[in-house]
Amino acid sequence: MFSSLTVILTITLYMAVLFGIAQLVERRIAVRGEGFKSPWVYCLSLAVYHTSWTFYGSVGFAASSGLLFLGVYLGAILGIAFWWITLRRMVFAKEVFRITSIADFISTRYNRSESIAALVTLIALFGVLPYIALQLKAVVGSFQLITDHQSSTMGWGLSGLLITLFMIAFTIMFGMRRLDPTERHQGMITALAVECIIKLIAFISIGLFVSFSLFDGFDDITKQLFDRGFEQVISISGTENSGAMWLTLIILSFAAIQNLPRMFHVAVVENANHQHIKTAIWVLPLYMILINLFVVPIAAGGLLMGLPKDAADFYVLMLPQMAGNNGLTLLAFIGGFSAATGMIIITTMTLSTMASNHLILPLLERMPACRILKPFLLQIRWLLAALILLGSYGFAIEFSDSYILVAIGLISFVAVLQFSPALLGGIFWHKGNSMGAISGLLAGFSMWGFTLIIPAMVNQGWISTAILTDGLFGVVLFRPEALFGLEGLGSIPHSVFWTLLVNVGFYIAGSLLYSPQKSERNHATEFLCSMNPAPLQKARPTGLDRYISLDDKLNEAQSLLEGYLSEEKTGEALYRITEDLQVSGKSHIAIIELLEFHRMLEHALAGSIGSASAHKAMETNIRYNNRESTDLKALYSHLVNELGQQHLPDQDQLTEHESGSQSYGLINTLQSKLAKLEKTIQLRDKQIEDMEVKLESRYQDIFQYRLETQKTRQENEKLKLQLESTLKIDKIQSVENIQATEKPDEMND
Repeated sequence: MFSSLTVILTITLYMAVLFGIAQLVERRIAVRGEGFKSPWVYCLSLAVYHTSWTFYGSVGFAASSGLLFLGVYLGAILGIAFWWITLRRMVFAKEVFRITSIADFISTRYNRSESIAALVTLIALFGVLPYIALQLKAVVGSFQLITDHQSSTMGWGLSGLLITLFMIAFTIMFGMRRLDPTERHQGMITALAVECIIKLIAFISIGLFVSFSLFDGFDDITKQLFDRGFEQVISISGTENSGAMWLTLIILSFAAIQNLPRMFHVAVVENANHQHIKTAIWVLPLYMILINLFVVPIAAGGLLMGLPKDAADFYVLMLPQMAGNNGLTLLAFIGGFSAATGMIIITTMTLSTMASNHLILPLLERMPACRILKPFLLQIRWLLAALILLGSYGFAIEFSDSYILVAIGLISFVAVLQFSPALLGGIFWHKGNSMGAISGLLAGFSMWGFTLIIPAMVNQGWISTAILTDGLFGVVLFRPEALFGLEGLGSIPHSVFWTLLVNVGFYIAGSLLYSPQKSERNHATEFLCSMNPAPLQKARPTGLDRYISLDDKLNEAQSLLEGYLSEEKTGEALYRITEDLQVSGKSHIAIIELLEFHRMLEHALAGSIGSASAHKAMETNIRYNNRESTDLKALYSHLVNELGQQHLPDQDQLTEHESGSQSYGLINTLQSKLAKLEKTIQLRDKQIEDMEVKLESRYQDIFQYRLETQKTRQENEKLKLQLESTLKIDKIQSVENIQATEKPDEMND
């Protein structure tokens, strides 16, 4: 047993060392101007996928269900095998659109929809926040296990609160000291990589100790398992419906390795070079194999040593503690602490970013009285991080030792599974649109709540069990655990089946039935094209007339940015834009350069508040004067002419809102008008085509009439000749007959 003070000081020292490593790395980058070029730090940081559920829970899973725990990693390895196709595309899109989170990625794909971004954020909060509670419970439980908590005044509540406050401080120090989350946190990622190495070393050390110190190797453990009737530990089918559960775990982990907010942040946002993905494709699976090598020996060792089966989650700590090996016990605690804190810090940072960008900031924009809070966005994220962790702590206290907290790991995986259709469909299916995405997300999330959360509430005693037996509204087909009569699968496989079915079905149906506007189709095309490995061109200077005052536009941009960024960050962003645009030192710029300036300004702002919010801010705050509006219309007219269009917008029909002090949304307005004109042109072309068909038919009729007339004329001529010939012959015969008659008369005379 250790004293509470000893363990707390050890934790503090350990995190101080990690923070020192992070600071050294960031100072090195500040001095040299570049970060690490090696892929190893990036690859090792991806092992944040392995939380305390891996460090502690895998052993408990193996003790009760045998080798079924491997399904969580087989699906993940399968997902990693496709990373060169999936993850690389996400990284390319992230570079173009300054993606900040998975909510930002999905919403940006679907025309920067704020509704989709908010919905994804809410799903992540509801699904992942209780999973943070599970990590806190693991840390507090392990803390109490290695300390003499029975004689200590620090009970579960006090020790849990202290650890939660530690996590809040660590999260802010490591990942939230600056606003722009798309600036790579190489210091934090390096510290995360160190944590991943430590938890691997700790777990392997415990495994070697159990296998070769407490027992005589794997053969001895296997023999004793069979002799004492614990062979289920190495059984493939350790539970009922094991086939369905294997498939379910593979599907869930396949999605989780890409959909979990922490995995998206580390794998996509923190990626500096897409070539590093090639290394990660084999390094991360190797890490998974190594950290799972001794899961079965540790689970078997705990059972064979007589430890209670319901405490199997903590066999990693209890076995060295039983053997009196304090050093190894403390190493195991640090390993489990590293597994939990890595997940907590990254997930809390990501969730607070998503919540501030897609929930809080849109509210501030819609409430003029609250806009004074926009410059304090970083502090708002600190507050959100504290609320997320304190909320998780409260959740852990309320549901300690309850069904919900025990099952929340897989329940969270089912929640983030709902991102897959919109995410993968948006990457590979060009017909996917915003209506399909929001329909699928709503349908899948609703089904998740009905099939998993309601049964959990019933088991918690909050809802009557009648809904499980009689169904919703008394309809037997609407039973949450046997929807439409599908029984016998188990709660998790049952929920995965129905949530995926309705999510994919609504996504496809919504995308096919809804016809998006021209602006969304254009944006979708641009987004899909951004996933190609073609190099980006940051600036496209033109030779058009430069009459627009650059200082005025810089002042306008500065006013916009200072509403969200610090003065220093604003200056850096504007300097970078003018340098990339090659207009530094110039007094005036051209209209095409102004468009590019605004595109790059939105690009820079998106790194701080998300793509959807940045687009909204630009539409609200950026204006064009009369000449600029006229030139924009002329520019679009020129583009339409170049594309072969014959009809242009009637300038007299443009409203006052579309001229003069026109907003940033002029481009979308013109695109909408062009789309309407294209439909009109297509309709007229169809009418012309129909008329041409009718005219051709009339030509054919006239031609046939002429042929018939000519034929009739020729027949008439022929008949006329025949008649004349007949008349001539008859006349000759008549003359001859007359002459023949007159001859006999003359002879008689």
